[in-house]
Amino acid sequence: MTIEPASICNASSPQEQKLPQPGIVTLLSDFGDRDIYVGVMKGAIAQINPNLKVIDLTHQIPPQNIVAARFCLMNAYPYFPTGTVHIAVVDPGVGSSRRAIALQFAGGFLVGPDNGLFSGILSQNIAIAAVELTNCNYWRTPQPSNTFHGRDIFAPVGANLASGVPIQELGTAIDPATLVQLNISECQQTPSGVLGCIQYIDHFGNLVSNIPGSYVQGKNWCVQVGGLTIPGAETYSHVKRGEAIALVESNGWVEIAINNGNAHLQLQLNLQDSLEIINY
Repeated sequence: MTIEPASICNASSPQEQKLPQPGIVTLLSDFGDRDIYVGVMKGAIAQINPNLKVIDLTHQIPPQNIVAARFCLMNAYPYFPTGTVHIAVVDPGVGSSRRAIALQFAGGFLVGPDNGLFSGILSQNIAIAAVELTNCNYWRTPQPSNTFHGRDIFAPVGANLASGVPIQELGTAIDPATLVQLNISECQQTPSGVLGCIQYIDHFGNLVSNIPGSYVQGKNWCVQVGGLTIPGAETYSHVKRGEAIALVESNGWVEIAINNGNAHLQLQLNLQDSLEIINY
């Protein structure tokens, strides 16, 4: 059975059809909540299938910060049911020659720009299929805006995927090995511990490293960074208010925090700054 595109790109497409069972779509962007961009993307999804369940992961990614988007999407992905479609739009290259893509994994789908923001999930999961989104029958319009592919391409494509359209129908197959990868340093063993870097800074100013918490499990440890030695512990309250602490955060990464404070501001540490865990 052929599944017809639920699209408004082609004016001749039937507009009245029986909608499939509800699927789940998530949205992640750097659009914030001041403007209409997020709402308009949800409208584009509803035009395809108003029965879809749309969940906002976050729209507070710092503008154009692909590294932060990569981290957030990678850590959110495991918490959703099989078949969920994740639409991610942090896209400083919108309108350029960068590819618009969709990826299929055993656990779900990704839709967005090929600029590295999917590289975190790709580092942990094998892509079953990858396509460049070249079939405009699944876009909102065959002449998309050069500044808003989230509305004109990614939202409609994601809605069609969540409504049952096979990924192969969306465009041209591409080799997953050709997808853009972000240059995030990998943690490395040292004679005294593990060397890593800061890969994310959250709303509280916590500095999340790229070192998995498994490296410190059952050990006495500290973090050396920026000329400081920060003790490792299990909870924020292990130190006094305003003091620095290192611990394993909720997604399983070693982070540096200030008890009731902002480590990013207080310690003046930033993305990609190196740090080392010392075991003793």
